[in-house]
Amino acid sequence: MQEVSAILRSERRLSVWAPLFAFLLAVSVIAGCAVGPDYRAPETQTPDEWHLAPSAGVRVESAQAPSLADWWTSFEDPMLSNLIERAIADNKTVQQARARVIEARARRGAAAGSFLPSINASAGASRTDSERRFIDPDDDFEVASADEIYTAGFDASWELDLFGGQRRAFEAATAQLGASEADLRDALVTLLGDVALNYTNLRTAQARLDFAERNLAAQAELLDITHWRAEAGLASVLDVEQAQTSYQQTRAQIPSLESSLTQALNRLDVLTGQVPGSLSVQLNERKPVPTAPEEIVTGVPADVVRRRPDIRAAERRLAAQSAQVGVATAALYPSLSLSGSIGLQSLNASDVLDGSQTDRLGLSLRIPLFAGGALRQNLRAQYAVLDQAFATYEATVLAAFEEVENALIAWTTEQRRREALGLAVESARRARELALVQYNSGLVDFQTVLTADRQLISLEDSLAVSDGERTANLVRLYKALGGGWSVYPAAP
Repeated sequence: MQEVSAILRSERRLSVWAPLFAFLLAVSVIAGCAVGPDYRAPETQTPDEWHLAPSAGVRVESAQAPSLADWWTSFEDPMLSNLIERAIADNKTVQQARARVIEARARRGAAAGSFLPSINASAGASRTDSERRFIDPDDDFEVASADEIYTAGFDASWELDLFGGQRRAFEAATAQLGASEADLRDALVTLLGDVALNYTNLRTAQARLDFAERNLAAQAELLDITHWRAEAGLASVLDVEQAQTSYQQTRAQIPSLESSLTQALNRLDVLTGQVPGSLSVQLNERKPVPTAPEEIVTGVPADVVRRRPDIRAAERRLAAQSAQVGVATAALYPSLSLSGSIGLQSLNASDVLDGSQTDRLGLSLRIPLFAGGALRQNLRAQYAVLDQAFATYEATVLAAFEEVENALIAWTTEQRRREALGLAVESARRARELALVQYNSGLVDFQTVLTADRQLISLEDSLAVSDGERTANLVRLYKALGGGWSVYPAAP
């Protein structure tokens, strides 16, 4: 019962200061002013439509449309969708971005804690041993004694946010959190594009290998025919050597194509968070390049500003720096701190809460008078950093518009190029067949066959590259539009 009453008396002692703390907290929150600029998001002028958008084959949809948010599904390639799902789950760069979001959230929580008082409790015990010696004419003797002291107490300190420096720091931490979340989304948008591009490179290399191996087999057959004709006296040794040169030239292209294929495969392994070679069994089977849809989807320029994560991150960093200017401005003004403590002391551990009490309450005012101009120079530096952040934001917006415009024109021109190459390959195949027939009939020389053969090899390889480039250009366009922003939550 005595312990309970002691605790109640202690709580009554602590409650003496509670109204004062509550009053000062209300004064700080309600009456305090936040110095420095109040942030307003920049107004970005955007064109109504894209300058280089093709007149046909493009459908403008909202930025929320699934055809933009999940653009890779338009290729109707299950393996590509599977690789993207793996990359989202296990990519190491995305995991780093997620950890940075968690860090930014924790720092924001730490900044919020500066609004509240800091309260600490303490307890201690000490023992002092002493000896005293007495001497008289008859005898001398010593007396030993031990003193024990038990203490307990509370102390608190609180810096009042009179000019909003702490509030500006909290605003900066909140904006940095938004920037980290936007960086996570930007890492995802980049990851989706990288997976699709490397998958396209893989399938392109496989298609080029198919063409090269077929042409190599055809040239081996042509080399055999040339040998037979030379032995029969119908062809010269020069024809044989030219056929051999053409055969070996095509054969020399195959190792470099195999190297490109392996590099794309290894890159896909790393993007999906695996060691190189993990996907070789699944991807070694040759399949065609993902076919781009006949009609593509775009948003309007204003959607790009709202949805591209890198633009959002730059805007949030601009907001954070604006708040940092407020923090630097508040450093020029006085600061007011409140501190206090309650100390209890007793010779008995069980009676420490009923022991003697010492109360201390203090109020300190700190006024910056002279710092060699450091505070004002720091404020000037923060304004310069703010100008840098604004220029970075504007540069990011312009770069985004440029990226979309370039991707649109690349998509349009590659469409036309691929159509012309398809027709050229058909003509080259017919020309090679005719040249071979006429050569066997003795109507043309071997140089005509070689010329037709080399044209076919070059055009078939260019056609395979164009198929891959057409798909890659569409991937770059969707990446430039910020597609894929909704595949992962912004707040892990």
